[in-house]
Amino acid sequence: MTSLLSKPARTRSHSAGRTALLVATFLIVMLVVNTVASALPNPLVSLVVGPAMGVLVLWLYAWFVGRIEGRSVVELDRPRATRLAIGALGGLALAALTIGIIALLGGYQVTGIGTVAGALTVVGMMCAIAVTEEVLFRGVILQLLQRAFGTWIALAGSSVLFGLVHLLNPGATLWGAVAIAVEAGLMLGAAFVATRSLWLPIGLHLGWNIALVALFGTISSGSDAQGSLVEGVTQGPIWLTGGAFGPEASLVAVLACSAVTAVLLVWAHRNGRIVPRPRRRVLPLQA
Repeated sequence: MTSLLSKPARTRSHSAGRTALLVATFLIVMLVVNTVASALPNPLVSLVVGPAMGVLVLWLYAWFVGRIEGRSVVELDRPRATRLAIGALGGLALAALTIGIIALLGGYQVTGIGTVAGALTVVGMMCAIAVTEEVLFRGVILQLLQRAFGTWIALAGSSVLFGLVHLLNPGATLWGAVAIAVEAGLMLGAAFVATRSLWLPIGLHLGWNIALVALFGTISSGSDAQGSLVEGVTQGPIWLTGGAFGPEASLVAVLACSAVTAVLLVWAHRNGRIVPRPRRRVLPLQA
């Protein structure tokens, strides 16, 4: 005779297995895509291969979620172009504000002119990286944590993981990982929660990275310097410049992005998009 407890146990085990498969798949996808994108040799190849990889990752995400979770992927619904454009412009503006303040305080200086080819190579590369990281950390991890624990724990947990992954970068520091978790992990997570869409966080991520690396010629998250329109250097105390990790570890970046995070979370709260922590169901004792 089959036990009444066996079916729920098997269901939970099956669900956990599918969740682990989803996370593992997109962790591997992120590592592969980031490695390939970072090696793209020139602007022509980068501007074709980078966006193509981003589109492929989004298709793969929609296919996996449909098969594993059996639901419609509403986080990729329209208006795609509008949210993506708003996010990209917002990311560019936020990065420009951050670099501008650092420069005013003596921490950033333009030292020369770069190349358009180098900047375009970075743009293509960032298309793949921004999409892949947002799919994994906001599309997969944040959503899974939100269903299990509610929005606040999901934001905290996904942000910590986002910071830890950036410890793998060449010039990574512990403070840099903390800074990226606070400024980017929370801000991009809040953008997802506020809109229930991946397009805004993808745009923010893309615009921010393009501005810091391709426009201002700074280091991003401890990675090696890439091609840019201008050549720039940071100098001064680590709290201002971010040191070897780059401006993302600057206190200026943390404060600027935290202000945006607060606005997004207020917006999410007013629109009823904060998911409360689920109440645990207590089963009655059987006689």
